[in-house]
Amino acid sequence: MSEIVFRTGEATVLAAEGQYTDAMPEVLIGSVRGPVGQAFASMMGQVQGHTRMFVVRDINQLVRPATMMTTKATIHTAEYVELLGGVVQAATGDAIVDCIIEGILPRDGLDELCMIIMIWLDPRCAEDPNLDRKDLYRTNYEATKLAIARALRGEPTVDELIANRRTVRHYALEGVLDDEG
Repeated sequence: MSEIVFRTGEATVLAAEGQYTDAMPEVLIGSVRGPVGQAFASMMGQVQGHTRMFVVRDINQLVRPATMMTTKATIHTAEYVELLGGVVQAATGDAIVDCIIEGILPRDGLDELCMIIMIWLDPRCAEDPNLDRKDLYRTNYEATKLAIARALRGEPTVDELIANRRTVRHYALEGVLDDEG
């Protein structure tokens, strides 16, 4: 395995109709001896409103490579923490292990790597009495696998970004920019 120093990836998987369970993880993968390892170690404390935790699949099941997850949204409720440290953490952990099984993450040298995953968990999920936890699992599992794969493949490439500069536009710009945007 060639050394993985600093790789980034992201993915979005949309929720089922009527749910707020969109998943948008941003992944940083790299050597424990490089900048990713330094960032990982510096995350070993807590910041109010942005819980940081190792990714575990269940009690005593810390994933490899060692992975730290944190939130993009500020945490305000115990219900949010329960979803983050429950369904979302389990989906993230399962996705990481499946990436190893499927050869997306290299099995050799896993202890030389670490990952940081920034998680999007819509705060409305914690307040929704009709939350579909299966969909919350699905979106986070699929998006995490895709983000890790994209990071390791270097996707999108610079050539892809240049080629789609005029055809792909951020959804928030709909109606904001003209077609020349």
